[in-house]
Amino acid sequence: MAVPLACVVCLCLLVVVTCEPCLIISEINADNPRLDTTEFVELYHTSGQRATLDGYTLVFYNGNGNVAYKVLDLKGHSTDDRGFFLVGSVDMMPKPAIPLPPNTVQNGPDAIVLYHTSAARYSEKMNVTSVGMVDAIVYMTRRTGGAEILAEILTPGEQAFVEDETALEGDESIERCLLSEDRWGFQVSSPSPGQRNNCTPPAAPVTSPVITELRLGGGQVEGFVEFSDAPAAGPLVLVVLDGRTDTVSVSMDVNVEASRNLLVSMTIEKKYMKGDESGAVAIYSGRASDFPVGSSLSQIQPLDAFVFAGPGKKPSANLTETLIPGRQPYQLSNSLREGGFYLSRCGVASWSRDPGAFWEAPQTPGLPNQCPWPKICPYSFVNPGGTDSPPHLPPWGNSDFLINEVNTDTPGTAEDGEYIELWHPSGRRVSLQGIWILLFSAHNNKPYREISLSGHFTTSKGYFLLGSDRLVPAPSLRLPPNTIQNGPDAMALYRSPFGPPSATQRGIPTKGLLDAVVYRQRGSDKEAQELSKALTPGQLPLLEDPEVLPGDESLSRCRGLYPFDLSAFSVAPPTPLRDNSCPRPSPAPEGVVINEVASESWTHHSNQRAFVELHGPPLTELRGLLLSVFDQERSGTVMALPLTGSINTDGFYVIGNVSGADQTFPEGSTVPERGAVVLCYDLFSICRAGTALTNSSLRDVLVFSDNRKLLSSLPTNRGSPVLPAHRSVEDGIVSLGRCSCCEVRSPYSWTTSSQTPFYPNLCPSPAFSSHINLCIGPLSTEHSGDCSSGLIQVMWVTAAADYLERRCHCGISPFHLEETNFSCASDWLRVWGNIQALSNHQKALIIEASHTDPSQDMCSSPTTDRYKSSASTLGLQIGLIISLLLLLGLGAALFTYFYRRRRPLDYYTMELNEHAEGLSDL
Repeated sequence: MAVPLACVVCLCLLVVVTCEPCLIISEINADNPRLDTTEFVELYHTSGQRATLDGYTLVFYNGNGNVAYKVLDLKGHSTDDRGFFLVGSVDMMPKPAIPLPPNTVQNGPDAIVLYHTSAARYSEKMNVTSVGMVDAIVYMTRRTGGAEILAEILTPGEQAFVEDETALEGDESIERCLLSEDRWGFQVSSPSPGQRNNCTPPAAPVTSPVITELRLGGGQVEGFVEFSDAPAAGPLVLVVLDGRTDTVSVSMDVNVEASRNLLVSMTIEKKYMKGDESGAVAIYSGRASDFPVGSSLSQIQPLDAFVFAGPGKKPSANLTETLIPGRQPYQLSNSLREGGFYLSRCGVASWSRDPGAFWEAPQTPGLPNQCPWPKICPYSFVNPGGTDSPPHLPPWGNSDFLINEVNTDTPGTAEDGEYIELWHPSGRRVSLQGIWILLFSAHNNKPYREISLSGHFTTSKGYFLLGSDRLVPAPSLRLPPNTIQNGPDAMALYRSPFGPPSATQRGIPTKGLLDAVVYRQRGSDKEAQELSKALTPGQLPLLEDPEVLPGDESLSRCRGLYPFDLSAFSVAPPTPLRDNSCPRPSPAPEGVVINEVASESWTHHSNQRAFVELHGPPLTELRGLLLSVFDQERSGTVMALPLTGSINTDGFYVIGNVSGADQTFPEGSTVPERGAVVLCYDLFSICRAGTALTNSSLRDVLVFSDNRKLLSSLPTNRGSPVLPAHRSVEDGIVSLGRCSCCEVRSPYSWTTSSQTPFYPNLCPSPAFSSHINLCIGPLSTEHSGDCSSGLIQVMWVTAAADYLERRCHCGISPFHLEETNFSCASDWLRVWGNIQALSNHQKALIIEASHTDPSQDMCSSPTTDRYKSSASTLGLQIGLIISLLLLLGLGAALFTYFYRRRRPLDYYTMELNEHAEGLSDL
């Protein structure tokens, strides 16, 4: 239906988006009906011309094991004259440049990756890597799932795409389409190999009206707006705003009626602004009487809006951030085009209010838009080589975004330094698609602002900042000054992919809630009760106390990474887009060490439990200590748990999934099969994912992994792992226990034994000793040297324990050799005497592994020593000193005796006295 309106808009549009052309994965078809005989992968060069493919490699990954199953070197090939290149089934049409046997491309969960680096780097059966990657797609079917690891490494922050076989009749493919500006996505569509993708808007039901076409300027006395309506949308009004004054220039009711025609065209007959100005077109729910001409910009959120900027005439931050929060206006050019410009919504983004989704295209009122194929590259990166970029690191306690820092009240009346900082615990760039921020007022418990973050990404460190226009550093999403209320109020973070959270929920929305902060001013606790009850139950609102610090202050997350936890926040100096500047915790508890560790994955025994046991002085407070758990498979932290409470009266404290534990693991977290357990003192940021640990913050560590990268990132004393030996215990329930009380961060303090939470560890005992007589060698030169050196003695004992463990696989450690003798000559080591064990079961395994070595003749015994404890060594040293003193005394006596025999006394000159006479008489 058409509604006559008025407008003279002499505007020209700058719609050219340019960048260096690139090669992309534009379409794939992995799953065909019945037999897979029309599979294909389509590459496209965005120049739209013939381009060489030298230096490119296409790799197909299997999500079952995450290894490559097909590698294609594209050297010697080129795209066709329109920029397309096909790899596909031999019988498909058009003919592929590289034919493949039927059923080659797997259905999912799988991935296809385009690399631009030496093809020699890639081979079948290799593990998935992002080194040299320029583009990738991770996909699966609804029946499979399980592509998480591929997505974490290749497309961090994005979910694997689902090729839904029920989406279309017949066959379907996954095609790449523009979302907005330089952001791309995938959608299901009819296959179009070797042709431009269809890229029609999503077929999902429209939930609210959106602007689909615009005509602006060109010296004509008319404008044109076309938008799609949603069923039962209610009364609608079209509003045109002047960018100079932020006031309404035109407002007009849209007569939707009961017509089935959901395309509404509008022309405007009133000249409402000059051609070099900025402005906006918006659709609201309501009537024209709600938006009278000349009235100020409403703070009510529009259903859709398009903001444009004239040459040199930038619209105000208030207009931009109110109507299209977080996005840029459409820039108009300086040149004047006769006839004006026609703009069509061409992006397939599911969100609205985004001028970046519009492209110059022919006018098609009432018909699907005829969108051009954009000549821009998708956001991607090339890691030129060396090491893999770190995969998407899992967070702990939460699997999504968190509110990390808020500043609601800044000094002065301008309030132009307020902000909200979000953080993703992966610590890297992540999409904010479907994420919403709602700002609540405690006066009516309703949101006074709903902000969609779709189309945005965090920084490379996982931060996202929205705040005042004058904030430094500049926020990614700018807000008008004084937008965030001082309190008592609240802010809440949601994942809501189908529109604003308030649209589908009454009252205070809780569905999709990720995190929330309820805050107040002095004396206003009671006013936020309803918000607290819904968003942060059982907790008092936070106070951003202006008297704590001179100048400005913020509420910063300092003591944990769990959502809805207000106790994690402290008043601290503002640090937007930087690590929070948190107050130092109380002094570190002394004498607390990791005492026992167990993982559920170490055995299949039904009683195998995961836990971490600490040991320390009884009743020691643990505040300030943080337990972190690292997983080598995910290259990051899987748990970071602030410790509470104190060591019990027996000296133990247990965290985990065992009966009577002092603290349980967070839901979904556990001790991995291979990784590390770390005890830290300091802020949670020190022990979080991607942070190098320092000796000052690291209290103790146990590494049960041979991953060199993990070992190098955790400063252990000797850089060696401790791996559990399943054969060492007869009952099959395994843990790693400390058998040296005081040497922290040393792998030689640990041995494998049965689990003993809350009880002393089981360690090697002379009660289960047996005799050994071995000759080991030749060994590496690092173990050769002076056997009398204490350091060399320890190295020999370690070499002997490693040798026996390789033969036994029963958990032999240096503790087993405390009462064993050894001698060394050249690179050969002789070991004999008693070796201790945990039990008769382990004793039998040791006897089996330590039978007499046939090469005994190679060993000699120039030096004999025993591996002793520090106390034994001290006793030996004292004994040697006493012996030396006795020898010196004996030597002095003998010297005096022989000296006197050679020089007799002169009795004629000797004077007698009473004392002398008495002695002579005796």
